[in-house]
Order: sequence, then C-alpha cells, then structure tokens
Amino acid sequence: MEATTPGHSQTTTGSRFVRACLRQPVDRTPVWFLRQAGRYMPEYMAVRKHHTLLEICRTPQIAAEVTITAAERLGVDAAIIFADLLLPFTPMGLDFEFVNGEGPVVHQPVRSLEHVQALRTDRADELIYVSQAIEKVAKHFTAPRADGDTLGIIGFIGAPFTLASYMIEGGSSRNYVETKKLMYASDARWPLLMEKLLTVLTAYAKQQVEAGTDVIQIFDSWAGALSVADYRQFCLAPTRELIQRVQAMGVPVIYFGVDTASLLPTFRELGADVIGLDWRVPLDEGWRAIGHATAVQGNLDPITLFAPDAILEARVKEILAQAEGRPGHIFNLGHGIVPGTSVESVLRVVEIIRNSKA
Repeated sequence: MEATTPGHSQTTTGSRFVRACLRQPVDRTPVWFLRQAGRYMPEYMAVRKHHTLLEICRTPQIAAEVTITAAERLGVDAAIIFADLLLPFTPMGLDFEFVNGEGPVVHQPVRSLEHVQALRTDRADELIYVSQAIEKVAKHFTAPRADGDTLGIIGFIGAPFTLASYMIEGGSSRNYVETKKLMYASDARWPLLMEKLLTVLTAYAKQQVEAGTDVIQIFDSWAGALSVADYRQFCLAPTRELIQRVQAMGVPVIYFGVDTASLLPTFRELGADVIGLDWRVPLDEGWRAIGHATAVQGNLDPITLFAPDAILEARVKEILAQAEGRPGHIFNLGHGIVPGTSVESVLRVVEIIRNSKA
C-alpha cells in the first residue's frame, strides 16, 4: 500500500512507520529508539572491540550489520542507519576525531572568513559508503515481517546549526560562546557557512534517499541552546530550506532537537512532517505547541529504562494515553539510549507498544 502527502514528489512505502510519519491511520503506534545500535548492546560492543566508531561508519558491511542486528534484536518498526553526524566534515576538508572522554574534536575550528571560504562543497560523493550501507540494509529488509509490515529505513543528517556549532567550537560545548559570537557578528561568515552546509547536506541526503531510505531524520541536537529570537534570526530559514529540499526528494522528514520546548511553536514554521520531542515536555503539551497538523516522535526519558518494570510500564502507557490515539505518533525516547541500559528494558517497551492498539 502506498501513500503520498503534499510536498512529497514521489510515492513512499506503506509501512506502519512511514504511514505514521504522514499522519495516516496505523494498527498500532510504531516504535524505534534513538541510538538503538549502541554501547548498551553486547552485540555492538563485540564489534567495537575490533573497530573504532569511524571504522564502523566507513565500512558499509559492518555499518549495515550493526544496523540490522539492533533492529532485529529489538523487533522495532524502523532501522536507522549506523553513521555519525560529523561524517560530512571530512569531504569538506575539516579533520576530526573521537577522543575518549571528550567526544568529537575538530583540530582547526572554523572561525575566520578564510576558514569558511576554504570549506569544500564538491566532494559529497566521498560519503557514498553510507549509501552503500543503506542499500545493504534496505535489501535485507525487503520482505514483509510476520505481522505483514515492512521495516522502515531511516537515513539521517545533521542540521545546519548543530554541525556549524561543532565546526566553530571545535567539539561539544556548554555555552556555545564562539558559535554565537560568529552568528552575532553580522558579517559574511555565518550566511556563507549555512550556504555551504546546505549544499553538502542536500547532496548527502539525496544519496541516502536514492539508496533506499524511507525517511530522513535531521538532528538539530543543540538547537535548544538558542533563544527563540536567535533561532528565528539565524537558523529558521536555512533549516526550513534543508527540510524542503529533502521533502522534494519524495520522503518525509523528522526534525529532532534536545531541550527545545521553548522553540516548539516556532517549529511549526519549519514544515517538517514529524517533530521529535524530548522528555522535558509532556507529549500532549508538546503536540499542541507544534500543532496537530504535524506528527510527533517521542518522548520517554531514556533513564526511565533503568526504572522498575511498574514505573517503566506506567510511563510508556502515559505517553500513549497523551497521544490519544491520534494518527501521527511514533514512540521513541526523548534522546538516545545510554550505555548501561538493560536490553531487557528496551524489549519490554517494545512489548508494551505491541500490545497497545492505536
């Protein structure tokens, strides 16, 4: 069964997950998890004993296996390709690495006009290894499952602000001082950086869609660091442009950020098909703020997975009740699964969802 939605130039698959993205009726709420292939899972840790994070990302066979293993182990409704937000930095001419205890480190932060001008936009094809992994995953999940549904395949890219913040800060940040200083400077640097990121991210998303993704998720992980005024002035237009470009490829777009409750009314203007909610706002309140013309994803606190079963079940059912059976809810966490989480707790959430009818 195929479905279309205004703004999407091609038909999309009729999987439970995609139909929910398009706010169409489903037999039950679809579920998947941010970082469902991660350091909480023994199968993934076994792979990490022999390969670095970047080696996994850049080796299609391994990235596909990690993606498939997690989706099948958990019995979720969608598989998100194993990759990293910062992969486009390398073809743009920006070296980075992951340092234990620090996370990603960009050795030469982008702060001057010369630095921005030097960023390349003509080598996105070097990211083809991600598309090759997607092709393997899509081929593996071609056949319907026992319940008759096909698994959704999710590709992803970073949003312009979040990628720019990593470039400018040189890594993670608490206050984003250098990023905001550059934004506020009102010179050529920020507009040019946004333009270059849009060029690369559009090409990167196109590769993923052509490889077989059903949906693209855009991670704006650090958008919550911005005031409403700053988001509107510096980020709304390029983010909306990126979303529109991806939708024109014929797939729905999920837009997700952390600690963004104050920005939810502004997110109405993005035109995304789905907005991801973190756990800091009740799902029904967040959905009202965005507007029911948009689907939502979320929003269990990842640390609830450490709670006793009675509390875990109550929180999951509370979120389902807040959705009120309205078409367009995808169950997920409010952020990623953290190391040390019990796989059994994740499986328990899937079981509760499966036993709940939309």
